[in-house]
Amino acid sequence: MTLPVLVLAGSRDGEQDILAQLGKVSHKALLPVRGEPMLGRVLRTLDATPGLGPVTISIEAPACIRDIAGTAQVLKAAPSPSESVAEALAHIGTPCLVTTADHALLRPEWITEFLGKTANCDLAVGVALKATVERDVPNTKRTYIRLSDMSFSGCNLFWMGTPRAEAVVELWKRLQKDRKRPLKMARTLGFGTLLRALLGRLDSRALCQRIEALTGARVRLVPLSDGQAAVDVDKPADLILAEELLAQRPS
Repeated sequence: MTLPVLVLAGSRDGEQDILAQLGKVSHKALLPVRGEPMLGRVLRTLDATPGLGPVTISIEAPACIRDIAGTAQVLKAAPSPSESVAEALAHIGTPCLVTTADHALLRPEWITEFLGKTANCDLAVGVALKATVERDVPNTKRTYIRLSDMSFSGCNLFWMGTPRAEAVVELWKRLQKDRKRPLKMARTLGFGTLLRALLGRLDSRALCQRIEALTGARVRLVPLSDGQAAVDVDKPADLILAEELLAQRPS
C-alpha cells in the first residue's frame, strides 16, 4: 500500500506575502528556489520517495498551481493551517503524511527516516535538535522550542497515523483560535503544564503525556539526523540560505 500525502501550501497574505513579492509570483508556494517553484520541488521529492501515494495540496487559490499540481488533488485551504489539516483529513483519512510547500530542501531520505520511526504512535512530529541544526547549518537562525531535556526546531513533517490524530488537530485548532488569549490557552493546556514550561521544568515526555491526556492520542517527537531538515523558506534570509545549501548538493 502507498501512503497518502497532504501538502499545506496556504499563505494568508497571497500576493502581498513578502516572499511572493520578492519572487514576483502570485503566491508564496510558487516562489522560485534555484529556478524551480518551491511547491514543484516538494512534489518532485514526494514523487521520488518510495511508498508514498496520492498527493493532496491545500491552497487558497487552486487555479494558481494548475500548471504544476500534476495529478495531485487540490483542495481550497481554510483560514488557518489547523483548519486546513482538519478539512483535508476528512477527505484523505489516516494514515497520511503531512508536509508544507515551503520545505524547499526536502529530501526523500528525510521522509524515509521519519516514517521509519513512527511505530506505536497516533501522531508523530519530525524535529531537529538544536545541536544538530547548529552542526549542519551553523549560519542559520531558527526558532527553538525549549524543554528541559531538549531544544528543537520543527521540520514540517507530520505523521497522522490513526483517527486519534484528528483529536490533536482539534486541540491545535482550539489553541490557534485562542492564540491572542493566553489565559484561555493556559486553561486548555493546564496551568501546571504551563508553569513547568515557564520554569524550564517541562520535558518532552511530560509534554507528550499531557497531549495524550487531553486528546487520547499517543504523540511522539522524532528527531531527524540532518539539521538541514529544519530549514524552510519563511523569510528572505531563508531563501538565500536554501539556495546556498541546494548549490552545495550533487546535481
